[in-house]
Amino acid sequence: MKSHGFLRNSGGGTAIEFALTAPVFFLLVMGAIEVGLLCWAQLALQQGSEAAARCASVNKTVCGNTSQIKTYASAQSFGLAPATSTFTVSTPACGNMVQASYNPPFLTAIAISSVTLTASACFPT
Repeated sequence: MKSHGFLRNSGGGTAIEFALTAPVFFLLVMGAIEVGLLCWAQLALQQGSEAAARCASVNKTVCGNTSQIKTYASAQSFGLAPATSTFTVSTPACGNMVQASYNPPFLTAIAISSVTLTASACFPT
């Protein structure tokens, strides 16, 4: 009985290496995509807050009351379309302030659901 031929056979080595490294590779790729989406959502939320704070100070016909400011902020969060309840409007010493707090729904692929994005902008009156 010869077993030396079986021990010297390296025909499936590439498949085994791929099976060992593929899960790590795909996890890294999916993680990079999720981080990119998270950064995009943060920028969209910040854009909506800044635009709404400016609109509240400059354009009283479009952003005359709190409801209109929140609707404007949601519309200016390009591609994200958060609910208007995401935004809060106040008038501290700095002027008109719009703050946002948002839980992104797309972080379920890597089981992170406790991430809350926040944005804040204040524009002088």
